[in-house]
Amino acid sequence: MSGAQPSARLSPALTVVVNAARKAGRRLLRDFGEVENLQVSSKGPGDFVSQADLRAEETLREELRRARPGFAFLMEESGESGDADWEWRWVVDPLDGTSNFLHGIPQWCISVGIEKRVSPTSTEIMAGVIYNPATDELFWAEKGRGAFLNDRRLRVSGRREMNSALFATGIPFAKVPTRAEFSTTLARLMPQVAGIRRFGSAALDLAWTAAGRYEGYWELGLKRWDCAAGIIMVREAGGYVTGPGEEDPYATGNIVAGNPFLHPKLREAVAEGIAYVAERRAGGEAAG
Repeated sequence: MSGAQPSARLSPALTVVVNAARKAGRRLLRDFGEVENLQVSSKGPGDFVSQADLRAEETLREELRRARPGFAFLMEESGESGDADWEWRWVVDPLDGTSNFLHGIPQWCISVGIEKRVSPTSTEIMAGVIYNPATDELFWAEKGRGAFLNDRRLRVSGRREMNSALFATGIPFAKVPTRAEFSTTLARLMPQVAGIRRFGSAALDLAWTAAGRYEGYWELGLKRWDCAAGIIMVREAGGYVTGPGEEDPYATGNIVAGNPFLHPKLREAVAEGIAYVAERRAGGEAAG
């Protein structure tokens, strides 16, 4: 790793996250170099947890707790911890793209969002870091201060036409219930666009949308640790993040992200795909 550092624009809280992510990243890189020796247990089809996951999560927990002992945690492997009436919370995915990691594919990352409770019933993502140790790309964003890759300001793509657009998505696997919605949306989009990519890390897909590498990204049923940092990344880079409808994307995990020009068209395609499947299911139930 080159260890390129962001500028002094980092707030104290983000500095804590960057330092923790780099420390956990060094451990993950060592494991990545010996991926064939990892002890792996299965949590279900396509969803694996490795010793690398657990070690990275523990490193992040120790570093973040030491710096901000009053913050609560929401972590992929160990769930919620801290005071129930927390004001600030770390939202942590220690290894997003685990399947890639276990197959020796360098498309995986550490993702940490900083969430604030703004009312008894609502929260807001205030900052986020997404770090790929394999490429030493550090994406970070803070509300009102912009989004960055290392020390370079990020802006979403400026493309306006669907026929030149590149979108990213996640493909549902095994018994994930949104397979029909995904297939219908994909069939609607593919004839219109330059390409659709599936690289296996939701956090990096959102970071790459913020960086203008993709025009947009959609996926249904994400967890908060998958998308917390990525949501603020896209928004601070000038993009939009919504659900397919009026729902809160962070609450539902149904994400449509994109640049201002093509986000509406992507959102419409996803909403139409969901509506079509719902109509077919309702018709089947009525016929039954």
